[in-house]
Amino acid sequence: MNQEQTTGRSFRRPGRHPLVDRTERTTVGQTTVENPKMSCRDVAVYYDSKKAISNITLDIGYNEVIAMIGPSGCGKSTFIRCLNRMNDTIEGCLVTGQIFMDGKNIYDNDVDVVPLRAQVGMVFQKPNPFPKSIYNNIAYGARIHGFVQNRDETDELVEGALKNAGLWSEVKDRLEMPGTSLSGGQQQRLCIARAIAVNPEVILMDEPCSSLDPIATAIIEELIDELKQNYTIAIVTHSMQQASRISQRTAYFHQGDLIEVGSTDQIFLNPLHQLTEDYITGRFE
Repeated sequence: MNQEQTTGRSFRRPGRHPLVDRTERTTVGQTTVENPKMSCRDVAVYYDSKKAISNITLDIGYNEVIAMIGPSGCGKSTFIRCLNRMNDTIEGCLVTGQIFMDGKNIYDNDVDVVPLRAQVGMVFQKPNPFPKSIYNNIAYGARIHGFVQNRDETDELVEGALKNAGLWSEVKDRLEMPGTSLSGGQQQRLCIARAIAVNPEVILMDEPCSSLDPIATAIIEELIDELKQNYTIAIVTHSMQQASRISQRTAYFHQGDLIEVGSTDQIFLNPLHQLTEDYITGRFE
C-alpha cells in the first residue's frame, strides 16, 4: 500500500526539522489549546497492576473534532473512556491524574457520574440501540433526566434529535418499530440521536464506523462535520483516511503513550516524531 492509499493525503515532509527518535516517549506537538472544553493532566490508567496509559496531558477545544489514532491496544479507547468515567464500571481499573471540563475536575468526589455521562455522551464501536421502539430509544434518556414533562415536549425532542442525526426523514413514519429493525448505519445514527437527546456538551465516539459499509460511513462522517457546530467531539478511529477527513486535530498513541498531537494537516504532512511518521506511512511494526 502506498502512502497516499494509507492516509488519503499526499505525505510530504519538507525536512525543516529532524524527527524525534523512536525511543523518546515524551509527547511532542500541540497538547494545549486556549480556553479548552476539557483538559487532561497526567492521566494514567491501571488495570489491576498493569499500566494501560501513561501520564497523558491533552486539551480538547470547544467545538473541535479531535481524532485519536494508533495501533490496536495503544490506549486510545481507554483514554476516551476516562473522559466520562466509563472506566469506573471496570473492576480493578484505577484512573489517576485530573480531567477538567469547563474548569471542574470530573473525578472530584462530589461529581455525580449520571449527569456527567449525559453531558459527555458516548457512541460505541457497534450500534447498541435499546430493545425499545425508535421513539423510546430517544425519549428514554430525556425522561430519566427530566428534560421532558409531557407528550408534546417528548415528540418535539424526539423529532429534533432524529433530525440532528440525519435520520428523521427515514424513520418518521415508523417510530414505533424496534430500533433494532434499522440497518447498521441507521442504528448508529439512532445511537447518536439518543446521545444528542440528553443535551450533551461533548460526544465521544469509539470507532463508530468500524462495522459500517462505505456509504453508511460517509453519512456518519457528514453528520460529524455538522455536529461539530454545536458539540465537542473526540473520535477513536483506525482509519487514517477518516481522521484526515473529519478532524481538526489528531493525537497519535503508541503503547500507552501519547506520542504526538497537532493539527491534522501537520500530523499527516509534517509529523514531528519518528513513531508518528512510521505509523502514517505504513512502516509501523
